[in-house]
Amino acid sequence: MSVRLMVVDDHRLLAEALASALKLRGHRVLAAAAPTSGAAELVVGRAPEVCLFGTASPAAPGVFDPIARICRERPQVAVVVLGPVPSPRGIAAAFAAGAAGYVRHDERIEGVERAMLSARAGESAIAPQLLRGAFAELLDPVARPDDEGRRLLDLLTPREAEVLVRVAEGEDTRLIAAGMRIAPSTARTHVQRVLVKLGVASRLEAAALAARTGLLERAAGAVGAPRGPGAPEGER
Repeated sequence: MSVRLMVVDDHRLLAEALASALKLRGHRVLAAAAPTSGAAELVVGRAPEVCLFGTASPAAPGVFDPIARICRERPQVAVVVLGPVPSPRGIAAAFAAGAAGYVRHDERIEGVERAMLSARAGESAIAPQLLRGAFAELLDPVARPDDEGRRLLDLLTPREAEVLVRVAEGEDTRLIAAGMRIAPSTARTHVQRVLVKLGVASRLEAAALAARTGLLERAAGAVGAPRGPGAPEGER
């Protein structure tokens, strides 16, 4: 069943990638745009059935203000938020603004489609496990920290964090190797380790996950300014 929709995200690459995937599955994408701060103007002007609203910071003040405006001016539009594992505040803020659903950013495309269809039908679109997790965190906040970006960064070595930053900037293996002064085979190994640790299958997925969870900003801060290209080091 085809859905007429718009995709907005603070990262244009992510918006366009999701829009392309949904087009291939037969949906009519009116626009893929960034940033989310301009979502209301676009949605009010085009009136899709569903708006997918991607954010890396669901608990940030004012992040869902565009959704509130959409619901006031185009109440027939169902807005589904795509974001990281949320804190109770993030879920509450999304639904208080008028969102019809909340889907984890790493959900499979089939899950996004189910949420779109549920929201268009006037149903709440949120996975039961997300609600359970949010309530568990609300009852036991010390045991369930809400900073997924920090948790993921702790999985990476400093060198792997730098590799992730370079991957997100679009560098291929050759450029990563030159920039870090390591051999291409070593760069490939680092990239594979990053993908495995983050639980993703591709560089694009790694970049998307890093952007949505705040991991990318944390990783960039952890490694500082990347070194310039130079002669590759030997294997490590």
